[in-house]
Amino acid sequence: MIRKIKKTDESIYKTLAGEFYHSPAVLHPIPDGYIDRAFEELTSSDRYLEGYLIECEGKPAGYALLTKSFSQEAGGSVVWLDEIYIREAFRGKGLGKSFLEFLIGRYGKSAARLRLEVEEENTRAAALYASYGFKPLAYRQMYVEFDPTEEEN
Repeated sequence: MIRKIKKTDESIYKTLAGEFYHSPAVLHPIPDGYIDRAFEELTSSDRYLEGYLIECEGKPAGYALLTKSFSQEAGGSVVWLDEIYIREAFRGKGLGKSFLEFLIGRYGKSAARLRLEVEEENTRAAALYASYGFKPLAYRQMYVEFDPTEEEN
């Protein structure tokens, strides 16, 4: 079952996100405050961030986060599968596939582009994404970070 994360899911969401950010799927852990801010955003509005709880056999099996933007290059709105995490005990049960089908069903006609990132060594996930038509972009991503909690002097 896939359902939107609600305020009452705070504990399980934070547990799942903590597991994800302490797994080999990410480059480094993030501060707990970032998870707190994401939870506040996804439970107060779905303008920028949507969160979904993925359940299997009545148990929390994982979560997914979608972010939204507009891209002139894509010709419209872009929905990013920003994070998807399936607990190890639930992998291989088709939950990632089910979420992709949900994502495409929800946004495949309204968004100009669906986008995601995958680690190069995660060949299993990359093969799944490719089977749904996802293709690599020949961009090298770069970033600079600012602390949104830092007050101006």
